[in-house]
Amino acid sequence: MSTTSSLSVAARAAIPRRLTAPAIRDRKRGEPIVMLTAYTARMAELLDRHCDVLLVGDSLAQVIYGLPTTIPVTLDMMIAHGAAVVRGSQRALVVVDMPFGSYEESPEQAFRSAARVMQETGAGAIKLEGGETMASTIAYLTKRGIPVMAHIGLTPQAVNVLGGYAARGKGNAEYSGIMDDAIAVEAAGAFSVVIEAVVEPLADSITEAIGCPTIGIGASARCDGQVLVVDDMLGMFERNAKFVKRFDNLADRIDTAAEAYAASVRGRQFPEAQHLYKA
Repeated sequence: MSTTSSLSVAARAAIPRRLTAPAIRDRKRGEPIVMLTAYTARMAELLDRHCDVLLVGDSLAQVIYGLPTTIPVTLDMMIAHGAAVVRGSQRALVVVDMPFGSYEESPEQAFRSAARVMQETGAGAIKLEGGETMASTIAYLTKRGIPVMAHIGLTPQAVNVLGGYAARGKGNAEYSGIMDDAIAVEAAGAFSVVIEAVVEPLADSITEAIGCPTIGIGASARCDGQVLVVDDMLGMFERNAKFVKRFDNLADRIDTAAEAYAASVRGRQFPEAQHLYKA
């Protein structure tokens, strides 16, 4: 049975080459890495040409499902949304969050979960939260062919232990601990590190100290890249964290459009003749 592609050479050449974890790692101190979350195929399609990385974040808990925290998110939920984002994108590296409870028990558990994610979504990497405590797991995964993006600082899955979503690294002990986390995950083989909600001097020091790119979210403009939750960036929610900048106010625009639609229906102005099928 032939395995030759039916696409012409010209058609294959027109498809953009998808970025890889090593390509992102090589961007250290280069062009800043642009990363946004995506949870659906259509959003991925819209963001793909602008982003280097699309993160299928467990923030879908709040954004998609209206849950209070990321804790209830399941592996099946992440896989379903991860596969949709891969289908909707062509260029960006797709990274899928490992949900709470799917990797912390042991490196072996983490591998089983991550292997499912990679096999069932087609994503190019996974992301997991934790510093020194997760270093052995990161090493275990990377040695077995699974690229890992680390996540340190404020780790939302640990919100019950941290006691809330306050910025991290303000005390000397915590500052040193987060720096140690960064060094440990980079040494374990992480190709990049998300730094969330830490004091700016700490984010700067980490960016200088480690050899893989840092991606900030409430960290520093001098990180090697930045990430935001796309719905926050688009102004879909009334309340946002300090580190969010709204680049649009989509919630108001949706409200205005829905109001106009409702008025048209109630006034029998929609549908019009051009929207109907004639016998």
